[in-house]
Amino acid sequence: MVTTTVVVAVAAMVVGGSVACSSDDSGPRATVTAFVDDVAAQKFTVAAGHTDSAAAADAALKSAWAGLQATGLSAAVGKADITGDTASVNVDYHWTLPQKRSWTYSATLEMARTDGGWQVRWSNAAIHPQLSDTQTLALESIPAETATVNESDGSTVLASGTVEAISIDVAEAADAGGVAATAAQLTQLLAETPPGGAPAAAGLDPQEIAEYATAQGGTYPVTTISQSDYNRLADRLAAIPGVHAVAQAAMLPTDPRFAPDLISQVSTQVNGELTGRAGWRIVTESDTGSTVAVLDEHDPQPAPAVSISLSRAVQNAAQRAVNVRKDDPTMMVVIQPSTGRLLAVAQNALADAQGPLATTGLFPPGSTFKMVTSAAAFSVKLTTPDSIVGCPGEVTIGDRTVPNYDNFSLGDVPVSSAFAHSCNTTFAKLASEMGPSDLARTGTAMGIGMKYDIPGIPADTGDVPIATDLVSRTEDGFGQGKVLTSPLGLALVAATIDHGSLPVPQLILGRTTTVSGPHVAVSPQVLAQLRPMMREVVESGTATAIAGEGQVYGKTGEAEIPGASHAWFAGYRGDLAFATLVVRGGSSDNAVLVTRDFFDGLPEGYGQ
Repeated sequence: MVTTTVVVAVAAMVVGGSVACSSDDSGPRATVTAFVDDVAAQKFTVAAGHTDSAAAADAALKSAWAGLQATGLSAAVGKADITGDTASVNVDYHWTLPQKRSWTYSATLEMARTDGGWQVRWSNAAIHPQLSDTQTLALESIPAETATVNESDGSTVLASGTVEAISIDVAEAADAGGVAATAAQLTQLLAETPPGGAPAAAGLDPQEIAEYATAQGGTYPVTTISQSDYNRLADRLAAIPGVHAVAQAAMLPTDPRFAPDLISQVSTQVNGELTGRAGWRIVTESDTGSTVAVLDEHDPQPAPAVSISLSRAVQNAAQRAVNVRKDDPTMMVVIQPSTGRLLAVAQNALADAQGPLATTGLFPPGSTFKMVTSAAAFSVKLTTPDSIVGCPGEVTIGDRTVPNYDNFSLGDVPVSSAFAHSCNTTFAKLASEMGPSDLARTGTAMGIGMKYDIPGIPADTGDVPIATDLVSRTEDGFGQGKVLTSPLGLALVAATIDHGSLPVPQLILGRTTTVSGPHVAVSPQVLAQLRPMMREVVESGTATAIAGEGQVYGKTGEAEIPGASHAWFAGYRGDLAFATLVVRGGSSDNAVLVTRDFFDGLPEGYGQ
């Protein structure tokens, strides 16, 4: 019996301690604790029953929870300060809000003793001390400013803007004459060319749109058009049954002429990185919905601007230069050898029509490949720039007779002179004396055949195959065998010679280019031997047409194909390495002249 009595007594003390500190403040504190516990459990009507104005409290609590979009609440109840039949109790509120946000503050609840016990003397200040009875709480988002995409000279190439999303309401179109009729009217309107402008959206297939829209039902998205095009066509779009337009935020080019395809790819790559993190604030609102006061505020965190390696000055100069060629696909890639940054990727309209040829199109390099052949010959100690070699009009190796252009002959000359005047016979002979993998290894070390995953741009540098067959190796030596490369690949060769090692190309700064392939390198001493030879090409060899453009180093090439030939010129000036290709352009002079126009178009002193 004694043991039982002690247990009961202890139990009674614990129960009492759960609601009070065994003092006079136990009544008000217990009521406030019950009140906040019920609010936290979203039992608003029950919580309101602890107040002296249940209807007002119930409405205010529901409004606060909804306005804050709260996901949780906890509260710490402080000591009661009692004066007769009134009391005040401090409460620390901690609200849990969406997106891992939280809001903490203190409030004081005023209490009154009644015949039924203590009650909260209701006012909205019981929720927050600055909340009046005619106000509500609200959580507001503060959008972060959308970041821009900037080119390396500092100007913006992509900025936040608005486009109009054009769609077809299938049921509405069907009721008004048919989806096919709506699709036909819409595509015809969007394909119209305004005076001095371009169509809003050309190339849409009305039959395909009608078929897919009918199969999908509901609202079928067709395309997006610019705000200016929408403003021009708005009335006529509205007159087509079932056609609707909705404004949408989008990243838009600041200059549609600046590397449009490439900038579009960059936009796709970085779009999710530009919005930043929205800020937020808690406000009190009047019964009319206007903001009365800001109770808590957290600034947005804008995303940093994204930078791309393209230079507006270099890109514009390259674009103007390739645009001069109207009859042949023409393209140019410019790389900064010291960093690997792509400064320009330019194509004329004929090249654009065939896709990203400048970075993925593979062509025989012709005599520009003699840069690789020379490096391979120096690497295996087969010759030096000063070695005397033959440059006959033609040479027979195995069953292959290799001619020089127009069968010109220089006789016995230094390798550097044979390079400057582009003696096919010399370099065919050198290649025939190499091992099967010497050209392949050197080509890879200088960029051709390496696999690059460059964020923001497709890339293919080509391939230099291992040639066990004597004739194949001979033809590869002067760029007329199975070797293929792109302007990107050849620009990397030139950049490697200039820099002394193979740079890693990049477009979106801060995004790593993934490189795969054999890890091989060419000795810097070998590359140093090539530079005077490339300068001789410009001073007295096949590229004298560009001699007036400063310290240009280069190698020309005319790659023969059935019925025509490609015109190449690759090299560097200062910290600018380039490769220019005129597809089926004939003489390499045409590529040299495009490159000369490029240098003429640069700001004075740029890249020197």
